Amino acid sequence: MEFLPSAILRYSESHTQPESGLLRRINRETNLHVLMPRMISGHLQGRVLSMLSHMVRPRRILEIGTYTGYATLCLAEGLASDGFICTIDCNEELRKRVEGYFAESAYAGRIDYRTGNARDVLPTLTGTWDLVFLDADKESYLDYYEWIVPAMAPGGYLIADNVLWSGSVADPEKTDVNTEKIRAFNHRVQHDPRVENVLFPIRDGLMVARKL
Repeated sequence: MEFLPSAILRYSESHTQPESGLLRRINRETNLHVLMPRMISGHLQGRVLSMLSHMVRPRRILEIGTYTGYATLCLAEGLASDGFICTIDCNEELRKRVEGYFAESAYAGRIDYRTGNARDVLPTLTGTWDLVFLDADKESYLDYYEWIVPAMAPGGYLIADNVLWSGSVADPEKTDVNTEKIRAFNHRVQHDPRVENVLFPIRDGLMVARKL
């Protein structure tokens, strides 16, 4: 998941704005009490998401894959004054925990948190999105992408997580289903005339695409 030498990563984090108290607690409690804690964005990636959101100043953010809400709150930091974020996750068991974190945040009234299968929830949403963060089931990335791009506002941004898949995408001997699905997603974005894109080797890889 981490592609930088540990000393460089520590140096980068030490020269990055620290986590808020709430984010630090979410990070700690996720690692202590929740399955697969490596799924959390964490300090450095969280600050990257916050910075990108501040640069875009979105009114409408869509997040597919809430997990414990860490990235949700990072993205919410950059919302326009009248903006909101809609976030979707399939794990109903985390709902009470996540709702508690959101209620403690400065964005409690600006988060529309929905649990359910994103394939079912997405068709119920209306309007266009200024910023979309995709961090859900990898085998569905391409399907989500084909829904997302038409739903993005012109000049809107998509950020997709885990596009390096622990380096597997660059290893021709890796042919498991998730690796192949992410390769197909990356290829589609790279060759899609509707967007321009950059793949950032941050943590497990962030694909950033701007709708033309």
